Amino acid sequence: MSEMTILYRDEHYIAVDKPAGLLVHRTRISEDSRFLLQQLRDQIGRRVYPVHRLDRPTSGVLIFGLDSDAARRLVQLFEQRQVQKRYLAVVRGYTAESDVIDYPLREEAHKAPQAAVTGYRRLATVELPIAVGRYASARYSLLEVRPETGRMHQIRKHMKHIFHPIVGDTTHGDGRHNQLFRDRFGICRLLLMAAELNFVHPYSGVALSIGTRPDTELAGLFERLGFGSE
Repeated sequence: MSEMTILYRDEHYIAVDKPAGLLVHRTRISEDSRFLLQQLRDQIGRRVYPVHRLDRPTSGVLIFGLDSDAARRLVQLFEQRQVQKRYLAVVRGYTAESDVIDYPLREEAHKAPQAAVTGYRRLATVELPIAVGRYASARYSLLEVRPETGRMHQIRKHMKHIFHPIVGDTTHGDGRHNQLFRDRFGICRLLLMAAELNFVHPYSGVALSIGTRPDTELAGLFERLGFGSE
């Protein structure tokens, strides 16, 4: 089992580069035997405390507190929208150059919808000469996405809402385009990564920026699509 890549560490916090496909912690319905929380604890030899979440298929920056007070302070910053989050996503179709999606989301069927806001900026586009459905070619956009709120599956649901689902999303996506990426590029994952977190350190007051670059698989795909390296 390979070690987790540590992006940042001090006496209060540790941030890692979460691999795609790895659950953060054990759930009642999961049959997984590996969890990021457990793996990181074993790697550094001490307990870590969750602050925020990334879906199993999402890769990228994930931060933990090294004690309960540190975690609580950073959770408050997330709740107060004082943490700026930047993601990269590949979506179906050509999006607008930039937009803000303000569309409430229901996290559970029996609960009322909650405010959810996501901004995005288009970084690149590509058209592949491959017929999908009734179209003679397939178009995709690379987006920089900045969610202002943190609802479950927010980016994935918002991209579906504007008819530009994320490639590789088996829940909210388009199966035909997911299949194209499996067949053409050998990509069997969600094309969404948490690229950067920015916030003011709760103890030192110093502005922190913790980021990561696309992993080898994503970087190779971006090159093949003509997106280049970020």
